[in-house]
Amino acid sequence: MPAIPAPALRDPRHDIRPTRVTGPRVARLVAQLAGADDTRRTALTEAFWAEVESAGTPLVEELEDDPGHRAVTFLWRGHRATRQVLLCANRIGDREHLVDSLLDPVPGTDVWQLGLRLRADHRGSYRMAADISPKEPPAQPDELQQLLRSLTAHAAPDPLNPRSLPTRWSPVAASVFALPHAPAQPWAEPRPAVPTGRVERHRVPAMSLGGDRDTWVYLPPGHGTGGGGEQPLPVVVLSDGDMWFGRLGFGRTLDALIAEGALPPLAVLAPDAVDRHTRWRELGARDAFVTFLADELLPWAAGRFPLTTDPRRTVMAGQSLGAITALHAGYLRPERFGRILAQSPSLWWRPGLPALSGPKPPVFGTPWLVSRFTCAERRPLTVHLDVGLHEGTMVDHSRLLYDALRAKGCPVTYDEFNGGHDYACWRGALANGLVRLLGA
Repeated sequence: MPAIPAPALRDPRHDIRPTRVTGPRVARLVAQLAGADDTRRTALTEAFWAEVESAGTPLVEELEDDPGHRAVTFLWRGHRATRQVLLCANRIGDREHLVDSLLDPVPGTDVWQLGLRLRADHRGSYRMAADISPKEPPAQPDELQQLLRSLTAHAAPDPLNPRSLPTRWSPVAASVFALPHAPAQPWAEPRPAVPTGRVERHRVPAMSLGGDRDTWVYLPPGHGTGGGGEQPLPVVVLSDGDMWFGRLGFGRTLDALIAEGALPPLAVLAPDAVDRHTRWRELGARDAFVTFLADELLPWAAGRFPLTTDPRRTVMAGQSLGAITALHAGYLRPERFGRILAQSPSLWWRPGLPALSGPKPPVFGTPWLVSRFTCAERRPLTVHLDVGLHEGTMVDHSRLLYDALRAKGCPVTYDEFNGGHDYACWRGALANGLVRLLGA
């Protein structure tokens, strides 16, 4: 993905807001059902589902006179007990007004549907939840919102969509979809013929954190423990190793990148986040975690594997709070971390916030970490930023950070993708960002 030039950052966001539509295939079904008897209605419904099962969901259809968008129809096959069906889609639904994410029944059938007009480069993840409670849904908006909020805990992958992705902190996967113009993710899928690297899990001393920390280590194909005069490898330190390696199998992506020559052989050190509480306590701009990475993890790894100590070949990468960790590591220890990859940085974070249990705190004026970079001397860093257009004020905050780094003369690139706060988007953008920072 090419970096967005500075003038384009000032342009309005191009019509990414989802709007409700009736997709062509559902519209055709409704027209066919008009005046049909029971036998005909049953035959039409079965034919519809046979077509859907063959094509997979969601249905993605062109719109007349609107080549830049698609009608994306999410479907659920209900039964007599189905009272409501809720779409839980990453950042394209309003969590404070869940009624807008309810599917509509097609009268006289078991078809439930919700069509959205989405820009044709959208990628995202979603789950669905059916309400089969014995009572009718409440009529009062507040009570209905409360019921739907509780229903989200039972959301599951779309049974008609074969594409899925593991989710964070949950054994239940999410379904994924990508519209025709979404950025390609050519390295995301396994390639059987590609040489495979080693993925190991180690217990690393972490005095700065008050104990030890499980850490995933990726070593490229053909590289061992440092014997035989091996050349020092570039290093990527990546937050949330339990997700990237424990659930997403990111080693396969690295294998493909290295095999194609998009990346040089490199090593990755990826500490576990452990759990929600630990992640909140340690990630963000926390000095202790940066000390662990720079003064404990990197020396531990360098004593076992052939790793570079050159900050220009050492990347610190992360997403969300992990992106703040990456930026803070570059700010605090640029002599160790000279390349920073920050995806969807949670720039609302600031010191002193209590444990989060609700909406993110508002930012008044310039985000705290942006101000730090603005007021400090220029760091010898090269930075890549990316953020999803459906991430609300995080887009504006990321643009401010981009401006601040450029004003300091810091080499910085920036991408915006049409998606949300979502591993479905991050896994492709992470690969692209690493290529940008370490590729030939």
